[in-house]
Amino acid sequence: MVEVRGITKRYGPHVAVNDVGFSIGKGEIVGFLGPNGAGKSTTMNILTGYLSTTEGEVTIDGMPILEYPEDIKRKLGYLPENPPLYVDMTVTEYLKFVAQIKGVAKKTVPSRIAEVLETVKITDVRKRLVKNLSKGYKQRVGLAQALIGDPEILIFDEPTSGLDPKQIIEIRDLIRKLGENHTVILSSHILHEVSAICRRVMIMNLGRIVADGNPDTLAIQHSPTGQLIVTVLGEGEKARATLADVAGVTRVTDRATDEPGAVEFVLDTDGDVRPKVFEAMSAAKLTLIQMRVNTMSLEELFLQLTSGEQEVPA
Repeated sequence: MVEVRGITKRYGPHVAVNDVGFSIGKGEIVGFLGPNGAGKSTTMNILTGYLSTTEGEVTIDGMPILEYPEDIKRKLGYLPENPPLYVDMTVTEYLKFVAQIKGVAKKTVPSRIAEVLETVKITDVRKRLVKNLSKGYKQRVGLAQALIGDPEILIFDEPTSGLDPKQIIEIRDLIRKLGENHTVILSSHILHEVSAICRRVMIMNLGRIVADGNPDTLAIQHSPTGQLIVTVLGEGEKARATLADVAGVTRVTDRATDEPGAVEFVLDTDGDVRPKVFEAMSAAKLTLIQMRVNTMSLEELFLQLTSGEQEVPA
């Protein structure tokens, strides 16, 4: 559905997006992660046709976005970080205006607005001026305008920016629901937000995509190989000595744990030693609470992949 081939965006000597390419299929929910200045918003603006590329091409359903701008925009619903609201209109007046400029058939406008109001849960404020709404409701109005015209693809740039925790949860649940019937692309620098919504993430840093895939799969792929986390109840010295004697264990390192009365260790290994560890703990009459392969969290992965400080050269 969405094909991005080698896009680059330069502003003089600064490279905001550098040779980025990916494809997104119908029905996917994809999140762009990255620190501020990574190129997320620039990429979003290129996908919507708001910005042109210096190099490369974006196509949607096989159509280059700059050659078929009207056809493409009918397929897109876009919510920028700061929603483009006319605050002196009522919610209904604003959505009627949006429907008009999107070319929605006049006879379907009332029913479509009613449907969108219900979807984003703002029917009760439809007659209020936009300027009198809370930040959370304004964000919902922004989502509503993106949905007018029933676009196939929804693009959200920092959709929970500036919201309080309750509003963030509400918007997150709404986006997840929208993903049942639309292709959704969103950008954020909030890790748990993306991992809670998206089945696929792309991590950007310095204008490039440095990782692309399922969050859990990416964490496993980038985790150190040959490490086990072992949690044992009490008797730390005895447990450490027992683990160090297990064949295949090359190093035992203490690790902090919140488990009451327990001690935890990281084992460096040269193979799968889990059966041997279990047998050793049993023979030493030590209580093994947990044993798991050491995998990175999404936060650890993000920090590892975005730690570069050098700007991409032009």
